Amino acid sequence: MSSAAVSAPSGLRLPRWAAPAGAAVLFAVAYLVFRGTGTLPHDKEAPQFLAVTDLREWIDDHRNDNPLFLYFLNYIRLFVGGLYDLFQSVLYALGWPGITGVMGALGWLAGGWRIALLAVGGVSAFGALGLWQSSVDTLALVSVAVLLSLAIGIPIGIWAGLSRRAGKVVTPVLDVMQIMPTFAYLAPLALFFHIGAPAGAIATMIYSIPPAIRITALAISEVSPTAVEASSSLGATGRQTLFKVYLPLARSTMALAVNQTIMMALSMVVIANLISAPGLGGDIIRGLSRAQVGIMLPAGVAIVIMAVVLDRMMMSVARKELHVKRGRADLAAAGVLAAAGLALIPVLPAAWPESLTVNLVAEVNDVVRWAETNWFTVTTFIKDVTSHALLNPLEALLTSAPWWLVALAVLALAWRVSGLRPALTALACLLAIAALGVWEHAMQTMTTVTVAVLVTLLIGLVLGVAAARSPRYSAIQRPILDAAQTMPAFVYLLPALALFETTRFTAIFASIIYAVPPVVRLVEDGIKAVPATVVEAAASAGSTSGQLLWKVQLPMARRAILLAANQGIVMTLAMVVVGGLVGAGALGYDVVVGFSQRTDFGMGFVAGIATVLLGVMLDRITQGADRRPSPRKRKFT
Repeated sequence: MSSAAVSAPSGLRLPRWAAPAGAAVLFAVAYLVFRGTGTLPHDKEAPQFLAVTDLREWIDDHRNDNPLFLYFLNYIRLFVGGLYDLFQSVLYALGWPGITGVMGALGWLAGGWRIALLAVGGVSAFGALGLWQSSVDTLALVSVAVLLSLAIGIPIGIWAGLSRRAGKVVTPVLDVMQIMPTFAYLAPLALFFHIGAPAGAIATMIYSIPPAIRITALAISEVSPTAVEASSSLGATGRQTLFKVYLPLARSTMALAVNQTIMMALSMVVIANLISAPGLGGDIIRGLSRAQVGIMLPAGVAIVIMAVVLDRMMMSVARKELHVKRGRADLAAAGVLAAAGLALIPVLPAAWPESLTVNLVAEVNDVVRWAETNWFTVTTFIKDVTSHALLNPLEALLTSAPWWLVALAVLALAWRVSGLRPALTALACLLAIAALGVWEHAMQTMTTVTVAVLVTLLIGLVLGVAAARSPRYSAIQRPILDAAQTMPAFVYLLPALALFETTRFTAIFASIIYAVPPVVRLVEDGIKAVPATVVEAAASAGSTSGQLLWKVQLPMARRAILLAANQGIVMTLAMVVVGGLVGAGALGYDVVVGFSQRTDFGMGFVAGIATVLLGVMLDRITQGADRRPSPRKRKFT
């Protein structure tokens, strides 16, 4: 008798869900037993907060006699401040006729008469909205920040693209920088560079430099090795290969790097107003502090217009062929526009005429009050249902559970989803948050982030799947997503504030509409990337439309969906922190109070660090899940 015939029966196997279910039961029992103990309540007078506040006082007292400030930091501040003053003086000297003419000429050279018309109309809109000076200040600040970002970021990106070792060093730093919410940059910069235009420009530069580095490195690394080898075989030096091969072939992608740097800078200049940076941010912050959408809306519209104009100009440059030259007619038209604008400088006033402005503050506020009155029942129902069904129970769970139990639960979840190393990183971040003394507020922030991300993913999956399955619907939705992704984060507070006033739900609603566009796009692209042969094979086997989606397309688009979840978490966290300005509370409120009240600077600074740690924890978990094989693959490996 063969051994195969008498093989022992296989042992009893537990279902795959048994281990997670058992762990969940254990955690539930532990929560019921230890609920209310080890909760680490928030203390505004914690020693670590006071120590940071004392450090700021010491820095302010020794700013003019400490060698680090005298011979290094102060010179950086003076250089950036001088650069900003130069740009601002040039723009003021041009006045509205000169700026309009020059922008129209640049638009014509970039993309023809349509882009020129868009540029002229956009610049004119700044004056028509009554925000000419604020818009010019914002344009000067963005110009300085983008110039510095590109001057530093492009060389680093080229180095990272040419050297794999350099790329491994730079990439983790960029990951952390892109996880950090915008508020996190302000505290250390206010500490070392004080407040004002230089500090705002430096904050904007630091925030906008990661895409310049990352996209440049990608552009250089994607240059064809054949072209590089051909250049080397002809005896070209490394410098010649860089300037004659790498940079020309990477030109279109590097133009995208410039575009993304500008967009990031525009999204930061509003928040930079919290450290007294000039520009349109002041109007938005003033409207937020008074809860008047009528003050905020014109400034938000001006920022969106500026973003759209610059975005279309840069994308037109990126789409151009390298060797295609502009015709004489285009050069002549651009020259006429520029010359006309410059010729009108001594004739027309530098500032936009008051008679040509449109004041819509009262009308917008009336519309908001009408919406609040007539939609009160609907908005209150949505807000109350979300609060009582999701927010309050989850917040009560996280804030009443012992800190060590929450840490163990996150460790187990991260280990199960992403592996040991991301789990240890997540645990280290939580322990650091506990040590910083902001545990309770961090759990409240994690509650709002969790709810916002769940809703964002649900909406993103529905809209992304619909766009992937219907080309007609995708053609309608894509321009809307393009416009939504060019808008700075603060703009999304306008509809949220108009509908829900200053509440915690306002920040959640704003974060959802801010994070949905990239999630939708990633889900759509992931499903479209599923090989057509696989889809056809499933369809020929008799799969229904629903089976095709759930059994084929969604599983094979898993990486794209996990990336969408990662981006949703990062963007939601950033927006929920911004929501501290409209009643979100928790860490966002701590950061806002830390900037507005000098005595609470330490608490705001520590809250910014805790927000970064929370972002790193959530980012590592989702990125680790993206790299791990699916459960089905693990089963058969």
